[in-house]
Amino acid sequence: MTPPRHDEPASAPGADPRTGTGTDPSHTSALTPTPAPGTERLISRKSLLRAAVAAGAALPLLSGTVALARDSAGRGRSLPATPACDDGDGPTHDQIEGPYFKPASPLRGNLVTPGTTGTPLTVSGYVFGRNCVPLAGVLLDFWQADDAGNYDMAGYTLRGHQFTDAKGTFALTTIVPGLYPGRTRHLHVKAQAPGQPVLTTQLYFPGEPRNTTDSLFDATLLMNVRGAGGGKEGTFDFVLSVDGTPGPGHPTDPPTDPPGGTWAPGHAYAAGDRVTYNGAAYRCVQAHTSMTGWEPPNVPALWRRE
Repeated sequence: MTPPRHDEPASAPGADPRTGTGTDPSHTSALTPTPAPGTERLISRKSLLRAAVAAGAALPLLSGTVALARDSAGRGRSLPATPACDDGDGPTHDQIEGPYFKPASPLRGNLVTPGTTGTPLTVSGYVFGRNCVPLAGVLLDFWQADDAGNYDMAGYTLRGHQFTDAKGTFALTTIVPGLYPGRTRHLHVKAQAPGQPVLTTQLYFPGEPRNTTDSLFDATLLMNVRGAGGGKEGTFDFVLSVDGTPGPGHPTDPPTDPPGGTWAPGHAYAAGDRVTYNGAAYRCVQAHTSMTGWEPPNVPALWRRE
């Protein structure tokens, strides 16, 4: 059953979309004091996007970032192994969850199922730590409206989670979400590095008329989107507020014994499954395949302690 079409809590223009009150520094004027001689820095892509949106100008074609470098590289070329991530804007902004999130989404990168209609969309990119190290094993949980602007609250249509690979990359296959009252087009996502806090945010589409009237819209969360045959291709790179660790790490010296319990890596757990780990009991809240680093106490998005 489709729930009533109410929007996420609205906030006044200029308000912080994360709290609905006050002033969000990311939405203040893009004009900044002239830097002192010798301290000049390149204008970041996201700052320039904010300035363009604030001025009501058409979004410029920018270069110099990982995502845009990929977009302009042409099809058939692989992603660079260790791209630069920082353009001066710090971690990806958070946004409100909204009323349509559901836990226990299926593990899948392709949200298109039989009967799904709409414009095909793929979204790919990296997840970095703030020190520009690509992060492996990051949980990314996506959910969105269908082509008619409705969210499936009875099942899991257009919902799914995945994990970044060893290079920190992800790939999503879905459709362009439809419009519904009060909102511009957007994708919802939760991102969580192993043992770290959850980032909840939204991704936006450039050139949408409603971007200028949606009080939650944040230009720093714009994807780079281009046409691809009868569909669209988008790119976006997340930066989480954690320090990345290159490589698999090193064992302690002397080695430590692993905690006991019934939890084990490499097992497909379903929502509701119960395990023990290091003397405590946990219940699975989201289906997933376990892996080293995602032990129950490290991932509250997957396990709830009982």
